[in-house]
Parts: sequence; C-alpha cells; structure tokens
Amino acid sequence: MTNLPRLALIAHDHKKDSMILLAGEHLALLQRCRLMGTGTTGGRLQRELGLTVECLLSGPMGGDLQIGARLAVGEVDAVIFLRDPMTPQPHEPDINALVRACDVHDVPCATNLSSARLLLRALADEL
Repeated sequence: MTNLPRLALIAHDHKKDSMILLAGEHLALLQRCRLMGTGTTGGRLQRELGLTVECLLSGPMGGDLQIGARLAVGEVDAVIFLRDPMTPQPHEPDINALVRACDVHDVPCATNLSSARLLLRALADEL
C-alpha cells in the first residue's frame, strides 16, 4: 500500500499510559499507518508495542510545533493528541498552535480516548 495514512500520536505525561492502551487496542490498524510522534510518546510506542514511529522532539522541546509544521504542508492526515486538561503545560502556546493548525487545515484531531477511538474506527473503515 503506497498511500498509508499519516497519523501523529501525542500524549501528555499523565496520558501516556492511555495512549499505550489505545494503541494496543488498535495495533493491527496502526501497523498499517505511517506514524509520527513526539519523542517520549513515540519511544514508548516503539518499545512497548513494537510500532514503527518516527520520533520527533518531545512536546516541550518543540515536537508539537514540528508536527504542526508537517500538518500545515499536508504531511499529516490525522492527529491523536491525548491532552491532560487538569495539569498546566509550560508549552501551552505550542499545544494551542497545533490544535489550531488542525482546525485551519481541516485535519481530524482527537484529544481524548473517546474521540480517538472514533477516529481510529473511521480510519479502519476506509482501509
């Protein structure tokens, strides 16, 4: 398959275990996607689930911005960003910029487990 879906996976610290659980539930699908992720999240997905993930910088070091830049030039088809709404993030402007870029470029963006599961089910139906 040459047109593999390009999916960005990001999770705040308190949501990384949830991302691993989600990815494990949808492992067969994710193995058929081109994955990119912020550093720590991507590394855990590789180590714990054996997924191939292009790891960018960690979120606070600019990884959210790197994904946003790729999204802006059409290199990301969907984003799963499991956000922790209860913990202040020092890079909140970067997070907001990424979510805004999803809105501007009409790229699906799931920010919690329920919406992520819906997005992944819809993606599976298209493949």
